[in-house]
Amino acid sequence: MGGSCAASGRAPFPAAEAIAILMATLLSFTALFFSIFLVQMGSGSLGPLDALSGAVLGFSTEEIGLLGSAHFLGFFAGCYVAPRLIGDIGHSRAFAAAAAIGAIAALLHPVLQSPYAWAFLRVLTGFAIASAYTVIESWLHAKTDNQNRGRVYGMFRNVDLVGAVCAQGLIAVLEPGSYVAYNIVAMFCCICLLPLALTQRAAPKTPEAPRLHPLKVARLSPSAVTGIIVAGATSAGFRMVGPIYGVENDLSQIQIAIFLAAGMLGGVAAQYPIGWIADKTDRRLVLVCLSLLAVATCLGIATMITPGDVNAIYLGAFLFGITAFPIYSVSAAYANDFAEPDFMVELNAALIFFFSVGAIVSPTASAWLIALAGANAMFLFMAGAHLLLIAFTLYRMTRRRSAEPQAPYRYLPRTSMILGRMFKAGNGNGAREES
Repeated sequence: MGGSCAASGRAPFPAAEAIAILMATLLSFTALFFSIFLVQMGSGSLGPLDALSGAVLGFSTEEIGLLGSAHFLGFFAGCYVAPRLIGDIGHSRAFAAAAAIGAIAALLHPVLQSPYAWAFLRVLTGFAIASAYTVIESWLHAKTDNQNRGRVYGMFRNVDLVGAVCAQGLIAVLEPGSYVAYNIVAMFCCICLLPLALTQRAAPKTPEAPRLHPLKVARLSPSAVTGIIVAGATSAGFRMVGPIYGVENDLSQIQIAIFLAAGMLGGVAAQYPIGWIADKTDRRLVLVCLSLLAVATCLGIATMITPGDVNAIYLGAFLFGITAFPIYSVSAAYANDFAEPDFMVELNAALIFFFSVGAIVSPTASAWLIALAGANAMFLFMAGAHLLLIAFTLYRMTRRRSAEPQAPYRYLPRTSMILGRMFKAGNGNGAREES
């Protein structure tokens, strides 16, 4: 009886083999997700740390804003170059190179204490972060199919959000300008290598680099492109210059960390309800309503909150996150409603480009306004950006009828140009152009 399985010609323990394959796949995803969490811990803490360190070292407000703009300049370069780098040297080597660049740039911060040297280093870290995300998302795309893509993407999204919130908490314990603080950031850049280095799963085939078609996307959906630019301007300004707002309002380092985390948590809390609403009505109307609430929130923070009113500042940041952070995903979903399935990857690449335009300009502009008119000018600038979005979206609503959603709303991290490939198959069958 013991040889019946072999005699029947069937492979022994097929259920055990299937379980082993499933466990290997889950472990492969776990390694990727853990790497992303560690990347987010390093990258999410570096921006606020630089802002606080710059204040300690005597950098001007404008110079601190320049650091945030430099980050997104490098970020966009990384999004564009990384797919070609992966094609030349493969996923694992590209990820190792990105981690090395990020670690070196972080370690050089205490050595080269000049705002312009730091701006160059932030270009390098922005490039490294975008490259790391491109590798991970390309790997995820290759290892998923239609049956598990939604679950895998949901896990990826949650890991990214948790990492972003935890990174803001890390700010509470890092000493600005110190070797130890930047060593800890560099440590995360190094540790993120371990999960991928230790996994036994083979790297996927190299991805095809997406091509940029910004003018085509701008014609496809002007409203969505405007929303993406405003999303880049407001979220980047909050994340990169928010610590200076906190310093100007007499917040301690721990309180600044809570202030930044409150904004992130507001964005997290809003994603599901805003997504449900965006799937049930005209997405442009959702953009207008969000922007109206964002204007009210920004004006309330700028005119009604006094320095030292910590709880009101936390509440303002949370409400700002609720109203401002979902705008990227709503705008991206609206753009996807008009895109052919085969154009999704190029569309995602162009949206990253437009997000980067807003994100590059905003930190420097916000910091300049703070230096000129005080800390509240940052939120007045953001209110102005949302007013422009309201006016333009209402104008576009008079130019053509509403578009029916072709695909469900999804929270979209602004991480790389590769992510659109994961949902190319589910984008819908037709496409329309704005008239």
